Amino acid sequence: MIRYQIKLTKNEVEELMSIINKGSHTSQTFRTAYILLNCDEGKYSQKVTNEQVSKVLKVGMRTIDRVKKKFIEEGLDASLERRPTSRIYDRKTDGDIEAKLVTLCCSEPPKGYSKWSLRLLADKMVELKYVESISHVTVRSVLKKTNLSLGR
Repeated sequence: MIRYQIKLTKNEVEELMSIINKGSHTSQTFRTAYILLNCDEGKYSQKVTNEQVSKVLKVGMRTIDRVKKKFIEEGLDASLERRPTSRIYDRKTDGDIEAKLVTLCCSEPPKGYSKWSLRLLADKMVELKYVESISHVTVRSVLKKTNLSLGR
């Protein structure tokens, strides 16, 4: 297993201390700053073991290793910022399905219901075999996009 040694410069220590002491930052930024400061083995530090950091910050050992690795390989700024997602989401709806959903939404609700709900619309879209599966969240986003509401 590779062991990463963090040796912060005086400027890096000051920047991390300023993050901790003032300003508004994400919880991930605070956590990373605390991890880097506590893992510092340079001359401006008081070395704390990974186990102690893990216990105090309530993070896993693997998280500490990932922060240290990112700092060594990419630098301080990259380790403090969140990486954008690389995941690509497939769209379940296209214009045809959206039109069918809007038409369904404007129709009479099933017997026993006074109005359509998002889940009811999603279930009906699957029942009518317009789509293989669709969530009520997707139905909501389509209706929001087309400026339709369910009268709430």
